Amino acid sequence: MNKLKIEKGASKVRRAPLKVTIDGTVADDLELMCQWSENESSYLVNLLLGFAIGQSEEFQKYKAAQTTSPARDNAKPASEPVRKIVPSASSVSSLSDRGATA
Repeated sequence: MNKLKIEKGASKVRRAPLKVTIDGTVADDLELMCQWSENESSYLVNLLLGFAIGQSEEFQKYKAAQTTSPARDNAKPASEPVRKIVPSASSVSSLSDRGATA
C-alpha cells in the first residue's frame, strides 16, 4: 500500500468545481488536517481523492480498459468535414409558392 504524503503549504493546484456535502466527522477531520498541514481544504480533498482513486485496483483496471478500447462504432471521426446543405433556387421558389418560409 502506498503512503499518503501531505506537503505543508502546497495548496497551489488546478481547480474544478465539485458539488458535494462532506459528513460532519469527515469535515471536522478535514478542517483539522488543513490546520495541521497549512493547506486549503480544496487541495487536501483533491489529494485525498487522488490517493483513494489510485488505491482502487478495480477502478484502475476499468480505466485502463476504457483508454485502450476502440472508439464507439457510432462516433464520427473528427477529420470528417462538416457539409452544409444549401437549398437550390428552384426549391426555395417552390417553398415560397406554397406559403412556406425558409
